[in-house]
Amino acid sequence: MTNKLGVIVGGLLLAILIASMDNTIVSTSIGTIVGEMGGLDKFVWVTTAYMVAEMACMPIFGKLSDMYGRKRFFIFGIIVFMIGSALCGMAQSIVELSLYRAVQGVGAGAMVSIAFTILFDVMPPKERGKMMGLFGAVFGLSSVVGPLLGGYITDHLDWSWIFYINLPLGVIALLAIALFYKESAVHARQKIDWAGSVLLVGAIVCFMLGLELGGKTYPWDSPQILGLFAGFVVLVLLLVVVEKRAAEPIISFRLFRSRLYTTSNLVAMLSGAAYMTAAIFIPIYVQGVLGGSASNSGLTLLPMMVGSVVTATLGGFLMTKLQYRTIMIGTLALLLTGLALLSQITVESSRLSITMIMILIGLGIGASFSVLSTAVMDSFPPAQRGAASSTLNFNRSLGMALGITIFGIVQSHSLLSKLTESLGKGDVAVPADLNLSDPHSLLNPAFRQSVDAGLLDTITAGLSSSIGTVFAWSLIPAVLALIAALLMTKAKMEPAAEGEEFATAH
Repeated sequence: MTNKLGVIVGGLLLAILIASMDNTIVSTSIGTIVGEMGGLDKFVWVTTAYMVAEMACMPIFGKLSDMYGRKRFFIFGIIVFMIGSALCGMAQSIVELSLYRAVQGVGAGAMVSIAFTILFDVMPPKERGKMMGLFGAVFGLSSVVGPLLGGYITDHLDWSWIFYINLPLGVIALLAIALFYKESAVHARQKIDWAGSVLLVGAIVCFMLGLELGGKTYPWDSPQILGLFAGFVVLVLLLVVVEKRAAEPIISFRLFRSRLYTTSNLVAMLSGAAYMTAAIFIPIYVQGVLGGSASNSGLTLLPMMVGSVVTATLGGFLMTKLQYRTIMIGTLALLLTGLALLSQITVESSRLSITMIMILIGLGIGASFSVLSTAVMDSFPPAQRGAASSTLNFNRSLGMALGITIFGIVQSHSLLSKLTESLGKGDVAVPADLNLSDPHSLLNPAFRQSVDAGLLDTITAGLSSSIGTVFAWSLIPAVLALIAALLMTKAKMEPAAEGEEFATAH
């Protein structure tokens, strides 16, 4: 790899890292932020605004990069992201912070949707697998680094620095791409599909707000939530009609004629949903059942991330030797095994056994970050790779969001049911202020220290059982992801054939 190419890759890796970390970096700092600013009833928007804006913009910027060039929109994304980061650090209220997080999300949508495509464009075919593995490793690692870094910065500096840290890193990424990345491909200027863009953004906003606010801010059967989901359905139907008639649609349904592309997107969405159960509920298990602290429970995810880095990197190396489907079938079998083992956890499960299972799950999910990112671009020319890559990232994010929401509902209902049944027997004294309608408040250390041992044992058993139930249900998307992988074509990365295309383009 030349020095110039190394600088470009470094800039892309930095951009992926900061954009992905900001999905989760706020999670460990939100208590401090709300404590200073107030707005407890609005804090959910701090995370939701970023995620909604990022997901809504991914397909749009991916398509625009195909039409007008990658560089300008990638640089635009970095600049918008840094502006949003600076504004977040200076926010004076939760409402302001949420608005500025949306600005960040717009920039992140451009960065994430285009970074993988730029790498595919500039990297010689024989190096693509290795680099895709590295990018996949960084993408997976960011989900754990974010909360840990956010907590450390909040404890030792000030919460505003979780946003200010993006500025020097963003400047480095910006200079690397602006000064060293030279586009050689010719991009055909087409008419922008404004109607499709508006409908797509509207549909995503309705759907994500419905998922994020349902069961928290408003009941699931409230007019607000039902209205959001109804709006989503209507906008999606209109989007399908408009996109089929558009000359250059934002969402090209023609891409889904490729079996490899369609199955890769299904694997990404389904495996993302299954994987998030471990990322969300194992820290809750460690804190609520094993008695670990909040910070220690977050560290439990590190073995999983180590495993994901291993197979993300290994998958990148193996893509030129094995079929995409072979790699995915093998690793998804590990994911399925890990989730099956987690479905059997009890209050007696040891910290060591949980750690070993987390490594197994990490090994099972890692390859999806690198292999699928390459597979979706495999059968398309450069002019369609931006749309192909951004759609995969969108569907993976959508699967994760669905997994968090759906399995969160399953766990809450299971825990509420088990505690209601156990406490209704009258074997233990129940405090008058015990709020079973908010089961996760039972993790509060002050509450756990204030109740007698009998009640705490009942709560711990219920929590353990409900989390085991979630992992049992998560086997459904994991099995479906494995079936989708079995349906992938027998394609693999062909450096020789792609080398001719690369030489022609450069």
